[in-house]
Order: sequence, then structure tokens, then C-alpha cells
Amino acid sequence: MRIDVVSDVICPWCYIGKRRLASALQERPEVEAEILWHPFQLNPDMPPEGMARECYIAAKFGGGQHASRIYQNVTDVGATVGISFHFERIQVTPSTRDAHRLIRRATESGDADPVVEALFNAYFIEGRDIGDRATLAEIAQEAGLDGDETTRFLASPDGVEEVVAEDMSARRIGINAVPCFIFERKYVVSGAQEAEFFFPLFDLLKTEQAAAAPAD
Repeated sequence: MRIDVVSDVICPWCYIGKRRLASALQERPEVEAEILWHPFQLNPDMPPEGMARECYIAAKFGGGQHASRIYQNVTDVGATVGISFHFERIQVTPSTRDAHRLIRRATESGDADPVVEALFNAYFIEGRDIGDRATLAEIAQEAGLDGDETTRFLASPDGVEEVVAEDMSARRIGINAVPCFIFERKYVVSGAQEAEFFFPLFDLLKTEQAAAAPAD
């Protein structure tokens, strides 16, 4: 089963959605899933150096008090799926273009999931600047990729056009919020749904695949 996930690594609900999908797949071990990650930049016009967190919060939420209420809700939900959000550790809201390039590179190498998980963890739990290329190279190495090769890759323009094009393509087909899960290129689930939400879809796809299978 192919599952395309459109997300951004600075979206807390994308992290929660990732964990909930993983939980659903764990509860249905008969489902063999190929998960492919696709870019969506929440802040496509963010400068490469990012923005100081307090300035970003003021611009987006109108102040820290409103943001605190929102983040408390996210923190409470995150705890139910094993995520210990630490928003107070985040000093910079980054541009995620290079992070998406790194995910794309990891996909080409075989499996992007460890890199995606490492990026979420680095940002939301450790408060690291995942817009900084040196930090990205460290994260890549921690996730099992070659750090020196990643440094060279990020210094090049490779993957920039592709990430921008994928982001624009997602918006053209009507994706304006993430996470967004696309099953077998035809069934779309928006938002960080509970694990149980996916079960009927798994069953439907299993039935369709069985019906499409050639008879012996």
C-alpha cells in the first residue's frame, strides 16, 4: 500500500499525525505500507536564516499568551502519542526548504523515515535550528546518513527546484493544510486523525486489491 504524506517538519500536528499513522500500521501488521514524504512549507517566504521565535510568534499569533494556549493543547495531545513537545526550547523558526531537500535525498537513498523522525525530534524536543545546514548535516548523520556527503549536498543547488515544484503542486491540487495523507494516489485524509480513523480505509483498500488481483 502506497501512502504519500504531505507535511512540514515544523508542523506539530504533522509529528502527531506521523505517530498516529505509525500506531495504526502497528495495530494492523498485515498492512504493508510504503510511505513517501512530500514537502509543504508552512512559511514558503521565510528567509534562509529563519526568524527569531518571539518575532514569529508575535506575527503569527499576536503574542505569546495566545500561542501558549495553543501550544499547551498540542503538548497535551502529543503526550498521548509519546511526544514530549518543548516549544520553550525553540529559538528560531526556520526555513524548511533545506530540511525538505534532505528528506528528498534520504528518499532517494532508500528510506526517509529515520530522517523525518530525527528532524521532528531535533526541532520540537531539542529546539535545534533545522534551517541551519551544519545542524542538518549533524541530524542526517545521527539518522544514519553520511554527514560529509550531506554537507556537500546541502551546499549545492541539488533538489531546490524539485522541492519548490512539489510544494507548488500540492497547493495546486488543493492541499492548503498539513498533514495530508494520500492512499494509493486516490484516497485523501487531511489532518492528524486518530489511529482508528485509518482502519476502515485499510479494509477498503484491502478489498479493492483483492478484487483487482488476477484469479488463479
